[in-house]
Amino acid sequence: MTDRQSPQGARLYGVGLGPGDPDLLTLRAAQVIAKADVIAYHSARHGRSIARSIAAPHLTGEQIEEKLVYPITVETTDHPGGYRGALEEFYEEAAARLAVHLDAGRTVAVLAEGDPLFYGSYQHMHKRLAHRYPTEVIPGVTSISAAAARLGEPLVEAEEVLTVIPGTLPEEELTARLAATDSAVVMKLGRTFPTVRRALERAGRLDEARYVERATMPGERTGKLAEIDPDGVPYFSVAVLPSRINHPKPEPEQGEVVVVGTGPAGPLWLTAEARGVLAAATDLVGYTTYLDRVPVRPGQVRHGSDNKVESERAEFALDLARRGRRVAVVSSGDPGVFAMATAVLEVACQEPYREVPVRIVPGMTAAHAAASRAGAPLGHDYAVVSLSDRLKPWTVVAERLRAAAAADLVLALYNPGSKSRTTQVGLARDVLLEHRAPDTPVVMARDVGGPTERVRTVKLGELDPAEVDMRTILLIGSSQTQAVQRGNGTEVVWTPRRYPEPSSEREG
Repeated sequence: MTDRQSPQGARLYGVGLGPGDPDLLTLRAAQVIAKADVIAYHSARHGRSIARSIAAPHLTGEQIEEKLVYPITVETTDHPGGYRGALEEFYEEAAARLAVHLDAGRTVAVLAEGDPLFYGSYQHMHKRLAHRYPTEVIPGVTSISAAAARLGEPLVEAEEVLTVIPGTLPEEELTARLAATDSAVVMKLGRTFPTVRRALERAGRLDEARYVERATMPGERTGKLAEIDPDGVPYFSVAVLPSRINHPKPEPEQGEVVVVGTGPAGPLWLTAEARGVLAAATDLVGYTTYLDRVPVRPGQVRHGSDNKVESERAEFALDLARRGRRVAVVSSGDPGVFAMATAVLEVACQEPYREVPVRIVPGMTAAHAAASRAGAPLGHDYAVVSLSDRLKPWTVVAERLRAAAAADLVLALYNPGSKSRTTQVGLARDVLLEHRAPDTPVVMARDVGGPTERVRTVKLGELDPAEVDMRTILLIGSSQTQAVQRGNGTEVVWTPRRYPEPSSEREG
């Protein structure tokens, strides 16, 4: 409601009519419709208005009716502003027509199917008029609630998340959102139905999907979305992914193992694909610390273990899959970078596991996460080396450090130290100083994305091993890497994309 002086008696109403059945109109909506001076409603060019038909029992016959007829119904138009321009012009004209009545002191009720502010046409009038006149929005039962009621299945339960998606999104975006969420409702089907169906299939959720057409209205139809003929699917239809708790995904004919990268820390670093895999799994297998980052879902079985039993963990996961389970092996960072993907594939290439399907779902690496916090230290060629000598001798580590340093590569050093490994950082520093200047920038990034995150830059010659532990990653600059103080007092580290030519080539 606005504080601006308005004509006496003028009032704008956005009236939610519910999903279609006139009996689902709220008492407040019926009262406002019956008393309004002006009844406004949108319609296509054919002139028929579903909104008006729902409200018809409450019209008096003496009210002024404003029919707001859309100039276009598809995205083809010769309007100079294109489809959006044509609609904007229409909304401006419609708002101006309603403003004439409001300026005359009349009450204007704009009818809206479902809820006025939920994908409703009324909102375009609201944005143009509500700041100018006293306004009341009367909520209505949404098509989502009606669809769930007609299916007789809960939409969400406990900590599940419901995602509402317009079917007009690109297929890739639809697929990502459907894969990542627990439950979903896809609106605006009609001509988008084939795209939505493909997205559901690509997200691995077509078997769960339900279809509701014209909920609570004449011609209502429900069923499995996979069995719906795409020809003739109307705009007033929705796709529904109900609660997984209430409607668990059927057991597959064959189990599988998916090694999932969860990124360096919490859910902000998780990809949509990874979220979907974790939600769909029957079993989660992993190092207990990493499993604790994954939300608990009813019905899932969690198998935590110590961090030093990778091969045993992989074999356990593959055994579960052989029994028809969908197993997600949880790995921090990216599973293919010093993590569980190699361990799983090593066992999966042996009997009796050769026939078990194995997929790898990537994740944000610790090196890339740390680099983003510092600036762009990995902006040119770089090498990734683990300082752990638990699975390879230190002599090999030292040789690789010398080779990478001699090639003037930026280095990302994983697993630099632990309670039982306290000498590697100092030894690595001394090896690198054979080829790098003491003032070479070193990014020390600890617990990136976590509650105790700390990222700072030191000089290679001043790198203190006592300040480095297993949760730290080190990014060692090349001869070209720069650490620069910017105007706001922050320091950024970056490696130029161009590398200088050797002097002999310049002379030639």
